[in-house]
Amino acid sequence: MYHTWMRFFTPSPLHHRLGLVCLGVGLQHGALPTVGPRTLDHHVAVIVNSGTGWFAGPDGRRTPVTGPTLIWLTPGTPHHYGADPGTGWDESFVDFTGPATTTYTELGCIEPDRPLVPLSDTAAPRAAVGRIVRAARRGNPLLEVETAAAVHELLVSLRRARADLGPDGDPVLQALARDAYQPLTVAEHAAKHGMTPAELRTAVRRGAGCSPKDYLLTIRLGRAKELLAATDLPVAAVARRVGYDDPAYFSRLFARRVGTAPVRFREQQGRSVPGGWSDQVPDPEDPPMIGP
Repeated sequence: MYHTWMRFFTPSPLHHRLGLVCLGVGLQHGALPTVGPRTLDHHVAVIVNSGTGWFAGPDGRRTPVTGPTLIWLTPGTPHHYGADPGTGWDESFVDFTGPATTTYTELGCIEPDRPLVPLSDTAAPRAAVGRIVRAARRGNPLLEVETAAAVHELLVSLRRARADLGPDGDPVLQALARDAYQPLTVAEHAAKHGMTPAELRTAVRRGAGCSPKDYLLTIRLGRAKELLAATDLPVAAVARRVGYDDPAYFSRLFARRVGTAPVRFREQQGRSVPGGWSDQVPDPEDPPMIGP
């Protein structure tokens, strides 16, 4: 006995230019029929929220699956899977495609070489799937746009829900972020965290989809933008605060990555911030009171 609900969509070429489009969504539970063997031409995220079953890839060997687990189905890869007849499982699936899948794969949000990904919690991914389900109502004029946006959200939430990450993300990235403004080389960062440079590069590439140098640069430039926009600190002082002793080098680096010089960025974004810049993230449901 099983229950299933699903919808399938055919986005237009214009919608494909959004980068990702949703091709289908489904909610199923119980002793579901076996899927495959088959090969698809698009991606599918199968979220096994609870229950048990099995999965087989190109080699045909069956691997046990216990929820919560994510099953990645990627284009051109043969697969075969099913719930245990005695217990069944609770499943959500989303079919999607688009040119942005390449970038999400490079960033580690889609893992073709890791078809089974244990999850710590499926609340956020299920919420994203729920948005697709609600958008799938008949006659919705924004169906393709809403479902495309939800697929982006789903990929991020699945990345965060991986069981091998803590609630605040990858501990290596957290440690690197804490030390980001220190004038250290990548080798010095690695040594500080008890790693070789190669180990640090592998960890950061897996966790953030980029090199340690690019990861540190992103953090430093983000903070530099805040200081330029919200303070009157000279550019040289901003450079020192984000880890660069040479203000000329900082300015060249900023201009090359941001597309404009620090002084020009300040002219475009600078503003007076009464009371100073706050690092506390406001609650959109309960914004602070503004005085007269």
